Amino acid sequence: MEVIKVVPRGYCKGVVRAIRMAIQCAKDYPHQRITILGMLVHNQYVIEALKAYRIETLEDPHRSREELLDDISEGVVIFTAHGISDQARYKAQRKGLICVDASCPDVLKTRQILQEQLQQGNEIIYIGKANHPEAEAICSLSDHIHFMSVGDVIPEIASASIFVTNQTTMSQFELQPLFDQIQAQYPNAQFSEEICSATRFRQKAVAQLKGQGIDCLYVVGDRSSNNSHRLAQIGKAIHIPRVYLIDDVNDIKAEQLKDVKRVAVTAGASTPSYLSDQVITYLEGYDAKKERPIIHTDQLLKGIL
Repeated sequence: MEVIKVVPRGYCKGVVRAIRMAIQCAKDYPHQRITILGMLVHNQYVIEALKAYRIETLEDPHRSREELLDDISEGVVIFTAHGISDQARYKAQRKGLICVDASCPDVLKTRQILQEQLQQGNEIIYIGKANHPEAEAICSLSDHIHFMSVGDVIPEIASASIFVTNQTTMSQFELQPLFDQIQAQYPNAQFSEEICSATRFRQKAVAQLKGQGIDCLYVVGDRSSNNSHRLAQIGKAIHIPRVYLIDDVNDIKAEQLKDVKRVAVTAGASTPSYLSDQVITYLEGYDAKKERPIIHTDQLLKGIL
């Protein structure tokens, strides 16, 4: 069985920056309680590994970042790579918390673009994933930002000045058709495609597997990771027969690899390379007759950060 190692895969620069900032926090504030407001990056192994540095994560998909702050009364609060609303930031400051902002520079760039467009009096259509923290932070900027997700009806806007942009981890293959539909409804709208380079390069690399005889694609990534889901969607869109989104090597099953001659491996931008490397190593030495050894969580965590 041939194993195709898709490049690039694994951590993007924004994720590396956020993790380094969190670990530096533990060094700078050795006697303070440290809490991340939401998942620092969307990977559960990273969250578990950070506990070794006394860093706890406060996450509830049914509560906003601002609401989660009600549960933090002291110490350091880290804002995640996905960005943070001004309302949540000000609330944290009013509570006397030490604030550390690990927002990805690409997310901040999109935010700056929207603030400039709002100052010019434009109405904004922002395309993203519902309830995603990046979209939550952006849409909190103004009532003049109209959110839509894939499959939603285009917002009705009574304005001649419309600006359209998107969450940084959207699929470029889903986004352009939406842009075309919006332009048909609003011919004078301005468009700014803001998919970050890390997301774009990973998506393009998977798309280029088309026609290469790939029987199976493994996307190593957390179920909460939007960019990992997008990679799996692209794999299915280019008609790879078997596409699996897996947390780690333990999720590989013998039946998934039956009659597979070429298998490809990629990973989301928030996935530690350690996890995807283990998948590749296992597949390169794959023997259907041998039982796969179970790698326990404590073993996996040793190589995460």
